[in-house]
Amino acid sequence: MLSFQIDSQITKQLIALNELMAEKYAFLESLPKDEKENIHRYAWISMVGASTRIENAILTDSEIDWLDSVLGKDGKQTALDAHRTQIEDKLSKDKERSVEEVAGCRTVLLLIYEQAKDHLPLTEHVIRSLHHELLRHYSRPGIVKGDYKDHSNSVVEKNHETGDKKTIFKTADPSVETEMAMKELIEWYNKAIKEEPWPLVVAVEFVYRFLAIHPFQDGNGRLGRALFLMSLLHCPNEKMAEVVYHLAVDRHIEKHKEEYYIVLNQCSDGIYRSDSTEYKIEYFLKYMIKVLQGAMADVDFYAKRAKEFKKLPDKAIKLLECFKEKVEERVKTKDMIEATGFPKRTVTTNLKTLVDKEFIARYGQGSATYYQLIF
Repeated sequence: MLSFQIDSQITKQLIALNELMAEKYAFLESLPKDEKENIHRYAWISMVGASTRIENAILTDSEIDWLDSVLGKDGKQTALDAHRTQIEDKLSKDKERSVEEVAGCRTVLLLIYEQAKDHLPLTEHVIRSLHHELLRHYSRPGIVKGDYKDHSNSVVEKNHETGDKKTIFKTADPSVETEMAMKELIEWYNKAIKEEPWPLVVAVEFVYRFLAIHPFQDGNGRLGRALFLMSLLHCPNEKMAEVVYHLAVDRHIEKHKEEYYIVLNQCSDGIYRSDSTEYKIEYFLKYMIKVLQGAMADVDFYAKRAKEFKKLPDKAIKLLECFKEKVEERVKTKDMIEATGFPKRTVTTNLKTLVDKEFIARYGQGSATYYQLIF
């Protein structure tokens, strides 16, 4: 049912990836529940941050971690509206648009983590609903939430620093072509995910074809990457699904962002094709195998941080909590003394511990020394 052939080289890569998945699964199963939950949270925050920054949002993972702690207080979809003033007072004015994007992406990923298995077989209604949630907080005029595009669009690579835009490929025409292409894609997916022996390959083709259609006016990149996560969580292999729950896949797409756009173009030669066999999706598959390998390497890093956090002295944890309320600030020793009431020697000793354990970073020298949170 695939639109491309899996050669012997790719087969070897898939087998090696499955073996690595099995190793990570065994490692995760050996950890206490709280450490596994910490790894998932690191991965989730990184997913939200990376996916939105790929589209040129500008919030850091530390800022998103703080934002999540605010939005998670009541757990409602209207949390951003309820806490918008507090959030905008904390963050810079130029980050307001990013907050809307992060809040929407956060909600979509939460829904996918919690409900992925409930959305198989997949339906257009589910995809439209996820798109609506993704853009729920958008305040810009002309944004249609949950409806397919009504005029042409393209996959575009944006340079946030220069403002330059580069068209990667022309996507499906709006109206009939997009509607038919989405119907066909979802029918194909629901059959392929049950019958094909390599769930990852199905996920890669599904998302590539979704991106090529680009069915919505805005938000296709973020939603496409979220659907890739959902597809992997649909995997009948429970070990793979469990490992994926702890992976920050988009973090490694962000790291290789330039290659991401090159590969998207390479697969299509810059043109949407109604016949999916005319794509060269094997290039995207090879890229995503590399991305998943990198994401699995992060599991060890997250696990180490979780263990190190449990070993921190109480006073170091108190300092760290203060940093989480100062996500944009350059914090000096005197600021920590004022915030905690600890003696200078206690603050200095515990700041060194946090730096050594890579929870915060130290910059400058002498009286110009300051510290910032590392996520």
